[in-house]
Amino acid sequence: MANSNVSDSLLRTPLYDLIVQQKAKMTAFSGWEMPVQFTGLKLEHNAVRNDVGMFDISHMGKFTLEGQGLISMLQSLVPSDLSRLTPGKAQYTVLLNPDGGIIDDIIVYCQGEEKAVIIVNAGTKDKDKKWILSNLGSTTLNFTDLSSQKVLLAIQGPQTVETLQPLVDSDLAQLCFFGHTETEVLGYPAFIARTGYTGEDGFEVMIDPEGGQDLWRSLLNAGVTPCGLGARDTLRLEAAMSLYSQDIDDHTTPLEAGLKWLVHLDGKGEFIGRQVLEKQAEEGVKRRLVGLEMEGKGIARHGYSVASEGKIVGEITSGTLGPTVGKAIALAYVPTELSKIGTTLEVEIRGKFYRAKVVKKPFYKSQNR
Repeated sequence: MANSNVSDSLLRTPLYDLIVQQKAKMTAFSGWEMPVQFTGLKLEHNAVRNDVGMFDISHMGKFTLEGQGLISMLQSLVPSDLSRLTPGKAQYTVLLNPDGGIIDDIIVYCQGEEKAVIIVNAGTKDKDKKWILSNLGSTTLNFTDLSSQKVLLAIQGPQTVETLQPLVDSDLAQLCFFGHTETEVLGYPAFIARTGYTGEDGFEVMIDPEGGQDLWRSLLNAGVTPCGLGARDTLRLEAAMSLYSQDIDDHTTPLEAGLKWLVHLDGKGEFIGRQVLEKQAEEGVKRRLVGLEMEGKGIARHGYSVASEGKIVGEITSGTLGPTVGKAIALAYVPTELSKIGTTLEVEIRGKFYRAKVVKKPFYKSQNR
């Protein structure tokens, strides 16, 4: 049952009643009442790593944009070269402010030069919508906010294709990583993308509420493990995927955050924040987001201080005990000169300092993707 201390003012997804039936432990997240866990974090985490699990991510922002030259117009908002996209392909990228800071990390799903789907974070939905509309400033742009009208389900894990395929009209095996298509699921029109936030193979399905409820029930009946935000966090951290507002925000640039691969300075025109990124690319960044592995029994958590030779040099942005890797892992911003793999640092935990080593990211890499 839902916790009685969760505020009634929080938003609820169309799957809320079905989730409560599963006796999920609920929590407040970005203005929504969401499941933090069902049967247990470790069990849910392992289900995704070894079999298949599903997440209700309907709280996320869902936009459709249509207009002449849309993809070309979007080029000015992101550092990635969207002209490389062909219909049916997608790009993980970031919206930038003039200082090169990350307004949000998003996925742009290209459906043609004049049409795209954009998925954004729940907590930044309104900010993103305002930013996109104010900076594109086109009267020919048709912007639709589907956030409250659609269910978004993430089905993730090495057995996802076999489990989901009987419910879907299209051949899922034909969808490549970051590929997407419009099809039918259980007879309902749906948008399916081979994307996710777990480091495993999987799909995200956008569908009307009735179809989403039927899909949730069908997956439960097929033995799929329902998963909450707790497992979602440990899974994404093992895969070294950034969480907005912790690992990246308005004051971090993609080059500082280890997202150089999505910054395409060559062959791309002007975009907001370009001058800052050009300067950083030329001169180097002063700090970097690194992966840390604790050497003792201590577990680094968000907000803990990072030190070098007794001097505070940074802060943990995300940290946990990774169920798959079996180690305490974390992400932290540290000065560039301390970011080399193998560097020994210390993490302050309740007044004591525990040794940690800078390690290569990601902490875990799936063999199924």
